[in-house]
Amino acid sequence: MQRVLAADTLTGDKVVNRQKEDLGTIEHLMIDVEQGRIAYAVLSFGGFLGMGDKLFAIPWRALAVDTVERQFILNVDKKLLEHAPGFDKDHWPNMADRTWGAEVSTYYGAKPYWS
Repeated sequence: MQRVLAADTLTGDKVVNRQKEDLGTIEHLMIDVEQGRIAYAVLSFGGFLGMGDKLFAIPWRALAVDTVERQFILNVDKKLLEHAPGFDKDHWPNMADRTWGAEVSTYYGAKPYWS
């Protein structure tokens, strides 16, 4: 398994759950520059032809990389994602806010990246 990948090779990658249901694509990787690590992947889900997509900050620890299929695996039910706290392209949350980050991490059953 490759342990180091270029960030630009990951954006646009498909995200599926363990049932192989399509959950969307990776739009951005959010880096904590002080700690030098990926904090979140921004997932685009639910739109049609790029219109009306809802964005979600997915804790990096909640994702598994499938290098063979060039996709990510997020172990959540599609219904959970449909009701997840999200945002639109014009109204991003403050991803440096640790209270917000802890809530997002808890929602996806992941440990916050800074702990």
